[in-house]
Amino acid sequence: MPSDPSFGYVFPAIKGIQARREYFVSMCPLRLIPKLFLFDEAELGPEMRAQRVLDKNRVPEITRYILENRDDYTFSALTASIDAEVSFEPIGAAGEASRVGVLHVPMDARFIINDGQHRRAAVEAALKQATDLGDETIAVVFFLDVGLARCQQMFADLNRHAVRPSTSLGVLYDHRDDRAQLARLIVLKSKLFRDTVEMERSTLSARSRKLFTLSAIYNATSDLLDGLEIRDRQHAATIAIDFWEETAKHIPEWQRVRDKTLPAGDVRRDLIHSHGIALQALARLGNALLRSGNEWRRRLKGLEAIDWRRSNARVWEGRAMIGGKVTKGTLNVVLTTNVLKKALNVELSPEEEHAENARRRGNSSR
Repeated sequence: MPSDPSFGYVFPAIKGIQARREYFVSMCPLRLIPKLFLFDEAELGPEMRAQRVLDKNRVPEITRYILENRDDYTFSALTASIDAEVSFEPIGAAGEASRVGVLHVPMDARFIINDGQHRRAAVEAALKQATDLGDETIAVVFFLDVGLARCQQMFADLNRHAVRPSTSLGVLYDHRDDRAQLARLIVLKSKLFRDTVEMERSTLSARSRKLFTLSAIYNATSDLLDGLEIRDRQHAATIAIDFWEETAKHIPEWQRVRDKTLPAGDVRRDLIHSHGIALQALARLGNALLRSGNEWRRRLKGLEAIDWRRSNARVWEGRAMIGGKVTKGTLNVVLTTNVLKKALNVELSPEEEHAENARRRGNSSR
């Protein structure tokens, strides 16, 4: 039975044309998002679904983002298909007025999310803790004539060209994360890092003149300061800069790149110490030294005895490298840290000792 035309949803909308099809852009109160927009979560095979399965582990993180940033959270538009005959009532007959008006949707219409299912689920969860969010709005792009093949194609098209920003760029632009702000401050104030850090990309090309990435500085400095008594961001930056500058005194290639007497690409090609895994291992070493007392500067001299060459497979293969390629798995970071700690006679933690024993057993069984 067709729906009663006197009952339905009414959305203020702007009409557009894309691929010769009409679509509409509107605003929707957050309180209506969970009620109107369905997500196809049926236990069907991938070929029978219009989108990927909801990753429920992502929802709490997005929910926290909304609730912890009530004054400045930002959401992009949801994209949804309407499975019904709709009508558009423009405010005028010609020009711009013909594209602005009211979209009438029957009460029995189905609204299916094509893009934004995790945002929708997070909004629903956030509303349970903060009902006043319901008066705020989110942009919605409505497409018409839902069908499995069309919905699947829309999902593919919407996600095909989506590119996640690099970790470095995220650190550069993130003003909520204290560690990101600290990493930027360290790069700005450090003589070592000021001209040697790639701020936007998380990988470096062979011809790049940069030696480190911002994301590597971010991760390493987090490990360096973990558990230390820190008064404020300025104090944290001072400790970190002091450590990294002192470390550089015992790694001459870093200083030569800074002085522009050695190409950064040659260092990354031939040596381990400028890669993210080595920075993180150095930071974990530094954390142990800083905890142990005031002798950490003197003890860093032991770094000069380390053979950092990638060709030194006896030391680095199975630790910082797998099959000759630098890798940065969690276990690899631990095993690389062990090399540095042993070189400087620093006691291994129980986790590091366990990893070392497992590696030793693995080698003996071959």
